[in-house]
Amino acid sequence: MIEIRCPNCDAIRKMSLIQEIFEGPYRCWKCRRLFTIRIENNKLKSCEPLSEEEFAKWQEAQDILKRQPEA
Repeated sequence: MIEIRCPNCDAIRKMSLIQEIFEGPYRCWKCRRLFTIRIENNKLKSCEPLSEEEFAKWQEAQDILKRQPEA
């Protein structure tokens, strides 16, 4: 289990991942602030603020990647 503490409101969320490395958006369940997090080997390596606009762009990029045919 990975414990993520929100830098804004100090709320704690526990989660588990299948992947050893994850980098992407995270929204605090309590204050609803957005962050970009990086997790490596079940440890939080970074947590940076993310704007709603940046999050929308990230979602658009993910949608484009999903629509591309596999090689």
